[in-house]
Amino acid sequence: MILEMKVPSPGESIKEVEIATWLVKDGDYVEKDQAIAEVDSDKATLELPAEASGIITLKAEVGDAVAVGAVVCHIDTAAAKPDGAAPAPVAAAPVEETRGAAESSAAKKVEAAPAPVAAPAATYASGTPSPAARKILDEKNIAPESITGTGKAGRITKEDAVNAVPSMGTPTGGSRGTERTKLSMLRRKVAERLVAAKNETAMLTTFNEVNMTPINLIRNEYKDDFKAKHGGVSLGYMSFFTKAVTRALQLYPDVNSMMDGDYKVAYDFCDISIAVSGPKGLMVPVVRNAENLTFRGVEAEIKRLALRARDGQITVDDMTGGTFTITNGGVFGSMLSTPIINPPQSGILGMHNIIERPIAVNGKVEIHPMMYVALSYDHRIIDGRESVGFLVAVKEALENPMELLMDNNPKKALEL
Repeated sequence: MILEMKVPSPGESIKEVEIATWLVKDGDYVEKDQAIAEVDSDKATLELPAEASGIITLKAEVGDAVAVGAVVCHIDTAAAKPDGAAPAPVAAAPVEETRGAAESSAAKKVEAAPAPVAAPAATYASGTPSPAARKILDEKNIAPESITGTGKAGRITKEDAVNAVPSMGTPTGGSRGTERTKLSMLRRKVAERLVAAKNETAMLTTFNEVNMTPINLIRNEYKDDFKAKHGGVSLGYMSFFTKAVTRALQLYPDVNSMMDGDYKVAYDFCDISIAVSGPKGLMVPVVRNAENLTFRGVEAEIKRLALRARDGQITVDDMTGGTFTITNGGVFGSMLSTPIINPPQSGILGMHNIIERPIAVNGKVEIHPMMYVALSYDHRIIDGRESVGFLVAVKEALENPMELLMDNNPKKALEL
């Protein structure tokens, strides 16, 4: 029996996916529920499991855009599992015998078809530019003899001419290769959303700086006990920033709202999107109701989501929603940036690297670990007073975490 595997729907708004990777080869024997492919939607990368055991025939190639519900492969469920041998090829006799007479007849026709005759090599003289390429080379004043053609039999194509650079001196013989790779559906969607955020919002960015000494003192004193008590969950900076952000969002609720046409949608909860780097690019999973989580709860949830993103197991549901975003460019060494709003949200906080710098403290110069923080916000819905006040509230909480985030009881706050 030939089973047709169709693309399942990853979500209500998703109409098509793109084949990112086939995890099996044409003719392989697959087991039921075995991951056979990774598919990209505009929101996430998902695994496609085999619906039955048998020999697989692929019906789509890597990079193909496939509509939800379309057939991507066939599985011959009547084929026997090879015993200690390489997977049977799709055209092997046992497989063909299980197929209908029409398929066998079609296969014979394909075998009987004459091979196409290649055009004579002399038709494409090596080093000869096409008419369009010659025109471009003449405009650039570049001799065709200095170009290596990538067309058939060495013919210089229009693309070769466009990419050609006039010599500015003695050639060095170094590599000048280029590679053209199609962006994944997820990457294209990210690009589309970022451009839309720049074009469709009145985005501004305000900056401040945070003295990280108080947080470092707390972490240095309690991080070992915290990790031992909570099963390997580390006490990082993200829990302090998340707690500071949820506090500031409650003080300045306009920052925790969104535009919906002519209406403002305000939220009484804080679902914080945390930007993490995964194998497929930037992912933004959501920590739900972060205002109700403890330090341990925040750190454990961020660790769980980051591992799922790293292992390619993140789902659309993990990244759906979110009322505010935190992104940490500091882990890559960024000192200062203007983060782009994650639509339809109205605000995003950018963290940066920590650098020891001299600052004035009570009239004296002292060296402290300092971090620049940036808040990008949609000025259509958030005024300057709210945006600056929000960022100042974040700064105050981070510079006085003992009182404002831990109620002067760090052991209780850290559940030690």
